[in-house]
Amino acid sequence: MASRIRYNADATLGIPGAPQVDQIEGALLAARDEMFGDVELLQPGSTIPDEKVPLDAGFINLPSELLAAHGSDFENSQLGRIEATASELRSEVDRVLFLGIGGSYMGARALFEALLNPYHNELSTEQRKGVPRYYFQGNNLDNDETASLLELLTARENDPADFQDRWGLVVISKSGGTLETAVAFRIFRDALERFYGDDDAPRRFVVPITGETGKLRDICNAKKYDRVFPIPDNVGGRFSIFTPVGLLPAAIMGLDVKRLLEGAADVTEQLRTGSLGDDPVLDYVATCHLTEVKQGLDIRVLSTWGSRLEALGLWYDQLLAESLGKQEQGATPLTVVNTRDLHSRGQQHQEGRRDKLITNVIVESSSTTPLGVPQSDFDQDNLNRLGDKTIPTLLEAAIAGTNQAYADEVRPTADIVLPRLDEYAIGQVLQMLMLATVLEGRLIGINPYGQPGVEAYKKNMTAILNKSPS
Repeated sequence: MASRIRYNADATLGIPGAPQVDQIEGALLAARDEMFGDVELLQPGSTIPDEKVPLDAGFINLPSELLAAHGSDFENSQLGRIEATASELRSEVDRVLFLGIGGSYMGARALFEALLNPYHNELSTEQRKGVPRYYFQGNNLDNDETASLLELLTARENDPADFQDRWGLVVISKSGGTLETAVAFRIFRDALERFYGDDDAPRRFVVPITGETGKLRDICNAKKYDRVFPIPDNVGGRFSIFTPVGLLPAAIMGLDVKRLLEGAADVTEQLRTGSLGDDPVLDYVATCHLTEVKQGLDIRVLSTWGSRLEALGLWYDQLLAESLGKQEQGATPLTVVNTRDLHSRGQQHQEGRRDKLITNVIVESSSTTPLGVPQSDFDQDNLNRLGDKTIPTLLEAAIAGTNQAYADEVRPTADIVLPRLDEYAIGQVLQMLMLATVLEGRLIGINPYGQPGVEAYKKNMTAILNKSPS
């Protein structure tokens, strides 16, 4: 595996080989066996015990299953259909709107920000190489934001015959009953139908991704949409990045979805037979669990060194919070972007409460040519002394200096190291964090699937709206 975990050995209890790790090794490996055993319970004819319901373990083997199906029958495989639909949309529209909330959009946004140009939407069609511009909605009840995007897409001067004004939408909801996405879908679906004024256009320019049953599936049947992709019943929303929920947006973005899946599949296979000290999933869970149990570090800071991984951190916030935040357990996730947030949160992290494990996400190689500090005749800023330094060199110094400052205060840190930002590495880290979350849930006796607290607020909101006259 190219990605890896490394530790601040002076400050972290979870270093492989430490006595505390030895104490939980047996329990950790037993939890791993249980996690992979859960997959077998999903096979036809198996009975799922009541205490394991819901069981959304289908994501674990999904990458390798999709790759195998793709290799044996490309055209009829799910990957083949995804690639074909993505190619069609890229040739038909210059803007794509993604509607979804939580796991139905956060993974796609993480891919968009990590792997595309940060200013993708500002580039010309030629500079984007035919890849559409992207917008994300249906993830909040924000009237002003929704109205502004609606105006952008349907402005009076926009011409449906002009390729640069043409747009389509991908709506993602397993049940179709999540209010934020359902309301946005009705608003933008109505706008799209009026924009094109063509009965056939909605069927071509609306692509739903949904469960086999539910409200959105019923709309698909009534509207007779040409292209509908399924979300497997045994994969929960926050674990759905390697279903069409994440793969179709990735393919529309022009990403290599096969490499994404290969990275994820390789992480899974390494965990299946790995051991402490040489497997990043086991090492990460050991570090997180032991620092929480032994030192009371129940806030987990994911520190992304670069803004392109902030959306990945927010995706992980949901994954950890909804999976383990039950029965008065579960660490609190927090994503920060450095060096930006060193100037806002760094003081607290270094000298505040001792309740945080800081995990750095570090990318070793830039995707673009390193920028140097230019020499100047006006050196009032005293930067000529850095004339032989590049921005990546400055970042390396910031990472090393910050980790040393934490070590001096005996503040634990761990590093997730990616060699570069590409599809394979992102596939690895996404699957690693999903597997680690489920593994820790089994280790502490929490069912990592389902989110009963979220369902409670939805019921309350529906009851209030049903009583309200307006």
